[in-house]
Amino acid sequence: MTILTRWNLARERVWLQVYKAALFELDANKVSDRIAEAETALVTRARELFLSGGDNIEEEQAVDDAMYALRALRSALKCRPNA
Repeated sequence: MTILTRWNLARERVWLQVYKAALFELDANKVSDRIAEAETALVTRARELFLSGGDNIEEEQAVDDAMYALRALRSALKCRPNA
């Protein structure tokens, strides 16, 4: 495994960890912040993938899917009755 490959895997793990933290946050007071952090990480990674110019279609699709899921989660939270 090359250094570049290891670096790309590490970068992928960063957005994935932040994304999972948003999905599985149990504290209702922290969910919005976690979603915002994940969105920032996803946008950053999407930009890196775009600029790399390589064949990253699988990760690009995963990033797109994650953004869609975060939007759905944010919408669901807006519809939730206040407890």
